[in-house]
Amino acid sequence: MNDGPDITAELESLLRAEAPQVLGALVRRFGRFDTAEDAVQEALLAASRAWPAEGVPQDPRGWLIRIGYRRMVDLLRSDRARRRREWDAGTAELAMGESDRRAAPARETDDGLTLLMLCCHPVLSHASQVALTLRAVGGLTTAEIAHAHGTAETTMGTRISRAKQRLARAGARFTPPTAADRQSRMASVMRVLYLIFNEGYTASTGDELARVDLTAEAIRLTRTLAGTVPDDAEVTGLLALMLLTESRRAARTGAAGELLPLDEQDRSRWNGGLVREGTGLIDGVWSRREVGPYQLQAAIAALHAAAEAPEGTDWPQIAMLYLWLERLTPTAPVRLSRVVAVARAFGPARGLSLLDDLNRRHALDRNPLTRQRERAVRAHLTRMTGDTAAATALYREAAALTDNRIERRYLLDQVDPTADDRP
Repeated sequence: MNDGPDITAELESLLRAEAPQVLGALVRRFGRFDTAEDAVQEALLAASRAWPAEGVPQDPRGWLIRIGYRRMVDLLRSDRARRRREWDAGTAELAMGESDRRAAPARETDDGLTLLMLCCHPVLSHASQVALTLRAVGGLTTAEIAHAHGTAETTMGTRISRAKQRLARAGARFTPPTAADRQSRMASVMRVLYLIFNEGYTASTGDELARVDLTAEAIRLTRTLAGTVPDDAEVTGLLALMLLTESRRAARTGAAGELLPLDEQDRSRWNGGLVREGTGLIDGVWSRREVGPYQLQAAIAALHAAAEAPEGTDWPQIAMLYLWLERLTPTAPVRLSRVVAVARAFGPARGLSLLDDLNRRHALDRNPLTRQRERAVRAHLTRMTGDTAAATALYREAAALTDNRIERRYLLDQVDPTADDRP
């Protein structure tokens, strides 16, 4: 998609936004997920080469779908005997006149959301659901997905390929799920959306801290999901969490591109509209009987947003919410966040004591997927105790464990602001 020499960021964003819709249209028509993804990639490549010179067409999605259809037909010709039905459907669609296509009624269902539900099909393992959705809907590369899961790129490529094959063998169709299926898949869908948002909010690799295209797509899909299930408090909580987190994006880096922690951010740069919307959403569902993990995280974010200055943050309340969250979702990121909250509420010594206890019970400092964050948290708390030498060594160790250049520079700046951040 980047092969066009003059492709702009706006065009890149447009193609990324349209890709799930185009893929959905092809899968719905042909029922061949793996082949359809290949066809979509070729359509995107064709657009990246043609549009900078010729201009974006009036109906970019229709343009991409037509190119994708033609490529699907080419791909299916070699498999004509076994795939006669798809071939007939494709050629019939290509024979439609442009006026007929424009006259066709608009679909009420968002193809991106239906594609998301397909990627979260119950025949797939949770790991495969996440990987396939990040690839097909989120637009991440196989390498980025592999890094997020702490595995090799070849291993992740095989997992994604097998997931597509398993969907094909199960006869999974590109249709909106029934009410019962939708409810059973909702947890997986929300988890995947949050992973897409997090990858965009703090990119796992590269020179940029964030990938706004991914956070925007995650929020768009979550808004759509919330619109289909307005009474689901946990979906509303997830949307509130994304909005409140995204509201701080502009303030996360300084003039030189350096990473700024929450206490050092200029809160006047927080997006007030997103803060109000996110706070209103979580306030509207907080009184309901069942409270889930996303609602708890949104409530924590709302407490941060409510403080006009860092010293006004209700850290004891946040520490209590993290304890509640850890009981519901006993994951490493939640545990480490509780350590920070406890340290801010009751002092760094208490935070370090809790971190030591968590390491004994859960080996956060020995797990390759959590070691970098554990080192960074320990460095911060150690510096708060006044042990600068030990904190320096920990910051350097944490910096060596991250592939994000801005995060690495921030960690090294805690040691020496003039330090060279190159690996």
